[in-house]
Amino acid sequence: MVAPESESGPERVPVRDGVDDVAIRARGLSKRFGALKAVDAVDLTVPRAHVYGFLGPNGSGKSTTIRMLCGLLTPSAGDIEVLGLRVPDEADALRLRIGYMTQKFSLFEDLSVRENLEFMAAVYGLSRQASRARVEALIERYHFGDRQPQLAGTLSGGQKQRLALAAAVIHEPELLFLDEPTSAVDPESRRDFWEKLFELADDGTTLLVSTHYMDEAERCHRIAILDRGVLVADGAPGALAADLRGRTVEVQAARPRRAHQVLADLPGVLSVAQIGNSLRVLARPGADVEIAVGDALRHAGVDAAVTASTPDLEDVFVAATRGHERGEHGV
Repeated sequence: MVAPESESGPERVPVRDGVDDVAIRARGLSKRFGALKAVDAVDLTVPRAHVYGFLGPNGSGKSTTIRMLCGLLTPSAGDIEVLGLRVPDEADALRLRIGYMTQKFSLFEDLSVRENLEFMAAVYGLSRQASRARVEALIERYHFGDRQPQLAGTLSGGQKQRLALAAAVIHEPELLFLDEPTSAVDPESRRDFWEKLFELADDGTTLLVSTHYMDEAERCHRIAILDRGVLVADGAPGALAADLRGRTVEVQAARPRRAHQVLADLPGVLSVAQIGNSLRVLARPGADVEIAVGDALRHAGVDAAVTASTPDLEDVFVAATRGHERGEHGV
């Protein structure tokens, strides 16, 4: 079962029967493509039976890192151990113990739902009896009972997503990699998909999920934030947000655009975001943001109320990535 989350983040899964409680270890992981350094000296530790999120904008190195971790791409530098196996040296042995799902639907559109699952069971070497039992179980679990003969290409986006997930776990992998799996589906399908991910985690599967959706990242037990190939934050979402206490305020102003202009270039301010008629301000470490923002608005003749606000994961993301731009470390 997944360990309960504490104030400082989820507890580590205990060692069972001498098995290491860490599913993935990477140290100094780097990847160059010519002059481009896509991944730069990343250290990563993923606990077993956790949903671990990779958060970052497109081009941040998430997909490249995942491909190195599962043995599809050889790193330029660094050491990787996944499920106790050295990667890429033991990648062939690892492939039978992991699943991989990409954002692009990669199953056969001209095969039926059932035929796709049976084909994947054969690829992973399941016996005829084991294949039949596993396919039946997945059809029931992922709600395909009345769609078994339907061609995969005619399914909706959410249904294709569920089928791809079922195919990725046909061999009951210990570790599942999911690369932007919900980028092309509606919000309801995304929520249902995440319920399925937590069911897998409850059963003991470790999941590494890359995403650029803040609400999805907040669901994870732990997250890593990548920015231009560099790991700029790593921890439980709640704990990372708590580290920003005292650095965020909300501004209620009759003229929010004018207030935004005043605050955008204020020393010590990392970002100003308008949300409806209010502004959310994030400051750099050490700034007395509430006093500084109030003083700046008064001096500019802008009537506004300034109150402390609770940091969220979007604040964490902005603090980590913009701090990285300025050469700062951590959030």
